[in-house]
Amino acid sequence: MPELPEVETVRRGLEPVLEGARIIWAEARRPDLRFPFPEKFAERLTGKTITALGRRAKYLTMDLEGGPALICHLGMSGSFRIETADAAEMPGVFHHERSKSSAHDHVIFDVASRDGTCSRVVFNDPRRFGFMLFCEGPPDTHPMLAGLGVEPTGNALDGVLLASLLKGRKSPLKAALLDQRLIAGLGNIYVSEALWRAGLSPLREAGTIAKAGKKAGEQSRGLAVAVRSVIADAIAAGGSSLRDYMQTDGSLGYFQHSFAVYDREGEPCSKPGCGGHIERITQSGRSTFYCRTCQR
Repeated sequence: MPELPEVETVRRGLEPVLEGARIIWAEARRPDLRFPFPEKFAERLTGKTITALGRRAKYLTMDLEGGPALICHLGMSGSFRIETADAAEMPGVFHHERSKSSAHDHVIFDVASRDGTCSRVVFNDPRRFGFMLFCEGPPDTHPMLAGLGVEPTGNALDGVLLASLLKGRKSPLKAALLDQRLIAGLGNIYVSEALWRAGLSPLREAGTIAKAGKKAGEQSRGLAVAVRSVIADAIAAGGSSLRDYMQTDGSLGYFQHSFAVYDREGEPCSKPGCGGHIERITQSGRSTFYCRTCQR
């Protein structure tokens, strides 16, 4: 499933085409994806202007003039494709092929941008685990978004806040960081990477970095910096392109070439002076990659 950096990359690719654009025509080519489409889905979208295109955790949000807001999730295999008169085919060179079959084109938006340029935005989803839902109020009021925690971008997530979120928690540190009620949008890949950068074991009790004292304070500050930096680096690289993820222009992100631990089982740890090797363990049914030598 695409993680936060991938979803943010999609948002940035769609923004020049969709933000401020008018939806001339909309079509849902099937009654449902993961969930049924809202009643009169295409009818309620047609003619509306998209006033803002946002992201909350792993969700894309579209504010529509006069409402409602549209909440989108890519699921396992969902992607948006932008088509113009000059580029009917999906551009880009693919290392992991993404579906181009029109059989999987489930939602179509024909839009006119502020300068009059017309484009077609297509949502393609072979596995149909994505979804699109309406929210009658601001997107953050929808039940799927209302309980989400702080975003791991910007400076809001600092050591003090992170310590307050983890205080007293006896669950493994990795499990706590994956709790979307605490930090919104962190996934398996980037938690593993952030913990390596911070030198913290995914197995340690989460509350240990929230105790009183200088050492715990340094650990919580270091982890907050590691989380923010790994997310920022991944966004700058355009995401990870694991499996079948791609950007809106059809090209792939390449942050996976910078992975320090994820999917590197058995390889030497790249931290200077460490000398350890990357191990793979299973936590709550998910793979965790870390270095036992330098992550304590």
